Amino acid sequence: MTTTAPVQESAPTRRQWLGLAVLSIGLGLIVLDGTIVGVALPAIIGDLNLDLTDAQWVNSLYAVLLAALLLSTGNLADQWGRKRLFLAGIVVFMGGSLLAAASTTAGLLIGARAVQALGAAFIMPSTLSTVNAVFRGKYRAAAFGVWGAVISGAAAIGPLAGGALTQWTTWHWIFLVYHPLGALVFIAAVFTVPETRSKKTRPGVDVDGALLSAIGFGALVFAVIEGPDLGWWAPKGDFTAFGWTWPADAAISVVPVAFGIAAIAIVLFVIWERHREKVQRAALLDLSLFTFPTFSWGNLTAAMVAVGEFALLFVLPLYLINALGLDVMGAGLVLAAMAVGAFLSGAAARHLAARFGSPGTVLIGLGLEVAGVIVLALIIQGTTPGWLIAIPLTFYGLGLGLASAQLTGTVLRDVPVGISGQASATQSTVRQIGSALGTAFAGAALSVSLALTLPASLTAAGFTGEAADQLAEATRLSAGTTITQLRVQGDASALGDQTATAVDALAQGFAGATRWSMLVAGAFLLLGLLGAIRLRRAARAQQ
Repeated sequence: MTTTAPVQESAPTRRQWLGLAVLSIGLGLIVLDGTIVGVALPAIIGDLNLDLTDAQWVNSLYAVLLAALLLSTGNLADQWGRKRLFLAGIVVFMGGSLLAAASTTAGLLIGARAVQALGAAFIMPSTLSTVNAVFRGKYRAAAFGVWGAVISGAAAIGPLAGGALTQWTTWHWIFLVYHPLGALVFIAAVFTVPETRSKKTRPGVDVDGALLSAIGFGALVFAVIEGPDLGWWAPKGDFTAFGWTWPADAAISVVPVAFGIAAIAIVLFVIWERHREKVQRAALLDLSLFTFPTFSWGNLTAAMVAVGEFALLFVLPLYLINALGLDVMGAGLVLAAMAVGAFLSGAAARHLAARFGSPGTVLIGLGLEVAGVIVLALIIQGTTPGWLIAIPLTFYGLGLGLASAQLTGTVLRDVPVGISGQASATQSTVRQIGSALGTAFAGAALSVSLALTLPASLTAAGFTGEAADQLAEATRLSAGTTITQLRVQGDASALGDQTATAVDALAQGFAGATRWSMLVAGAFLLLGLLGAIRLRRAARAQQ
């Protein structure tokens, strides 16, 4: 019979450290999958004829479903067994990756990303709650440091891996690469990862809570993603889903309706969870967790940081490849500056935490992230060299490593082990909601900005009239891929000897829209910095 791992202050065994390494690699696979797609996205757009909204869903659906499912799977891991769910997640994730690699249409690829998200939802809470249950005392902080460093390192190295695989093979290999790695992780986990679970103290299964959370978070991200194309208030065109059509002549767009559904579902979710607590039934989310100030402020900080980080990771690959004309490997190398910074600071985070405390280290990290994004917004132009972009990205990566490595342990430091699974799942859910909204907000900001900057740049270059408007709109809808296509065609394009001038104008317009997207990312990171200040105060008050 499996029981919850005992609380220990003694040094963990060699097997437990190996188990941590295996769990971290498994976690790294699903975090990598969240960012490896970005740099390959232009190639996928061109091969499968995706529009901007399709591209956003390829990136966002993974995070949307992950966010919608994590509370449920975190609870399931506590009851069914965390190791068991981790192993099941590896199998499902590998199956989804195989489907993604074989996709020939946007619909198939988006569906495959949904299967990947299901597997990832099994894996993520299982890793964090296992670490939280097995490692105690001073060793717990070290284990959380490893866990956080893997998140930041895998997220940052994703673009380089995606660039290398797309450049030297095809984009399909960004999904096929998981199979040998996943097989090794599965085999190693069987022998090294201990099985832990929590005792079920209350009856029932919170199915209604799971549905309400999924509807609320899914509708929220859908509204943000689709707003620019479907209309924030008045419809811009028909919207069709599952054989049902929202007409273009409706009184309002489907977007504000989705926002309304999200608000109602999330409010009902909170009310329902309070009711489950009152009648002593099993609840998806233990709202008493938010009585811990470090948990509340830490999650708010994590959400804002995730929005800012993933906003940057969505937009920058499109800018580097389409506006600057770098190949996917070149773009991956520029973005690898983040990985270099993250790995360097991830190793140093423990020493800084010993001097300034974990909350203080998070504060330093977020300060570096905000500074890096502000500098990026200032230097981005249509002709900025890639090496110059890499410099602020390195400082951004330094901050990313410091903040991610220490934020997890700070959020969970006051949470009792008995509800660590729910707490871990809640934190993971918050991060995933933030990452989904980051992609959505960045895509929305890019789309809205492109509608302004592209026509202005073309007009300044002497391109006017209906043809110029059509060119600007094609570039916006293709997320900039039209620029790359014109660059390849040269004077053989429909623009003739004016092609180079048009490319320069479009690149400058795309750079302008990227700057606005960077400012959106910076605004959320700044909110995260303010949250980290409150987190530090809360942590000091608990000492």
